[in-house]
Amino acid sequence: MNTTAAQFPYPWQRCKIVHLVRHGQAMHNVEGDINREALLSPHLFDAELSPLGLHQVGKLRKNVHASGLLKRIELVITSPLYRTMQTAFGVFGSTESNEDAGVNCPQIMAVELCRDRMGVRPCDMRRRVSQCQALFPSIDFSMMDGEEDSMWNPDFRESEEEMAARMGLLMNWLWTRPEKEIVIVSHGIMLQHILDRLGNDCHPSVRTALCKRFDNCELRSVVIVDKR
Repeated sequence: MNTTAAQFPYPWQRCKIVHLVRHGQAMHNVEGDINREALLSPHLFDAELSPLGLHQVGKLRKNVHASGLLKRIELVITSPLYRTMQTAFGVFGSTESNEDAGVNCPQIMAVELCRDRMGVRPCDMRRRVSQCQALFPSIDFSMMDGEEDSMWNPDFRESEEEMAARMGLLMNWLWTRPEKEIVIVSHGIMLQHILDRLGNDCHPSVRTALCKRFDNCELRSVVIVDKR
């Protein structure tokens, strides 16, 4: 028997399904692809989705509705940056359209731990919580650290080690939640840190496929297991 290919059962009570979503294309993606120095521009503060990004969000929303996935999701966790909240609400939020009739959309909660790499770049600085609440009144901001963005530093960029540690804290917090099927709407580099952490137990071929770079508005689903 090839034990390296063996499958091991785990109790369902110790498992969660997590759907990882990168935000749609945002204006800092557009300008940064042309000139990386543009990412230091104040006019890209808390960058919003581009027209293409809005289209990507609409397309993913249709897919989520048509597949029946929306009915299974119990909680959506989003970074409190504008582009991720636009994506989270645009895909999973409730609107007044006919397609939402009879659909019970999940709670959306803003969580600081899953925000983008912090520091230096204005596009990664968030708005005041009161501004966010005015823009997205249906999102739960009770987990926010305060009105102002005290986590963003204009002089220092968060290190890879600090980002990895932050994603570890996020995943530990996730296990305290009672929901079994959860969406995390975040940023490409942060989602890759989550998968790097989860992929430690995977076969190298699985890890390579699992941890590849996220496209804008890509949804990738994994089953995670609490082995403690």
